[in-house]
Amino acid sequence: MAEHLKRRIGLGLLAAYGVGVMVGAGIYVLVGAVAGQAGVWAPLAFLFAGLIAAPSALSYAELSTRLPEAAGEAAYVQQGLNSRVLALIVGLAIVAAGTISAAAVLRGGVGYLTSITQWPAEWAILAVGAALVGVAVLGALESLAVAAVFTAIELTGLALVIWAGGTAAPSADWLSGAGGLVWPGVAAGAVLAFFAFIGFEDIVNMAEEVRRPTYTLPRAILMALVITSVIYGAVSWAAVRAVPLATLEGSEQPLALVWQARTGGSAAFLSAIAVAAALNGVLAQIVMAARVMFGLGKEGGPLGVFHHAHPRFGTPVLATVLVGGFVVLGALGLPVATLAGATSTILLAVFVLVNAALIGLKRRAPEAAFRVPMAVPVVGLILALGALIMTLGGAI
Repeated sequence: MAEHLKRRIGLGLLAAYGVGVMVGAGIYVLVGAVAGQAGVWAPLAFLFAGLIAAPSALSYAELSTRLPEAAGEAAYVQQGLNSRVLALIVGLAIVAAGTISAAAVLRGGVGYLTSITQWPAEWAILAVGAALVGVAVLGALESLAVAAVFTAIELTGLALVIWAGGTAAPSADWLSGAGGLVWPGVAAGAVLAFFAFIGFEDIVNMAEEVRRPTYTLPRAILMALVITSVIYGAVSWAAVRAVPLATLEGSEQPLALVWQARTGGSAAFLSAIAVAAALNGVLAQIVMAARVMFGLGKEGGPLGVFHHAHPRFGTPVLATVLVGGFVVLGALGLPVATLAGATSTILLAVFVLVNAALIGLKRRAPEAAFRVPMAVPVVGLILALGALIMTLGGAI
């Protein structure tokens, strides 16, 4: 068994991977909830959410050039905060968050799939889960190529929604401005929309399979953030322009309403696109979590068994199969709300520690291939901590 992964991934494919992870299936539901808070100013809420995410994304971009390796967050925390124990906890937390997120998305995606095919949910979860694990085992290049196809399908669907919303007759709420700009509502919508930007952190864990990592990684992170921000802004604009706010807020399929407002016909094809979005998210999380396990195994000990790559496929097969197995079990045994509820809390806590780690590294060694001002990780830490406190407050 080899101990090195194959460097086969370039900038375009890595950026597409990041966009696919970030867009995911959530945009098909989240727009209505954000519109419920921010009204017709939902696009502004998404813009602010992107600005909230930007400092942490920039911190990741610099750290990816300082320590371009799998299990990136664990390496950042170990070097920046000088704690191997905390680094191990962070690494395992990232694996847990990825596995939980993938299980939630798999269960939700299979729900769309069974509505189209009438297959039994349990067998669909097993079949789809096994197929995605198989793709992940074959290779990172193959996995990201499949993910890129799913991403293209997602973006095609969203482009159709944007066209529909932009050409439909504007709603009365849009024409009236629905009472004008209310900043507390926009702020509440931005906090909610922030979670739609989680996913850029997955990019750094592909570091050992990326060509020219110190060049490619930071650019892929920033490209994914900018592209996703534009997509979210355009989709939310189309939705609030075409659909009355009360209808939009109360719908579990808000983008279908946008299509129907323009065409008056069925939006069943959006269910098929939502399946592609879900499969994309599941595959991306399995690939990412397996790389973190591979990176954690570098330190030896009980996790050392995972620091091996298959000589033919160049992938961490044992870690991939283990993560995939837990994803399937979680999707079979737990409701989506239970699975999804923990993911954002875990990742926000990691963002706090990663920004703190960069502060420590910059104080000791200011030079890096890609640098951001010290204010960036400081602001990133404050924003992530504030969002974490709000999330925990809402859970209590």
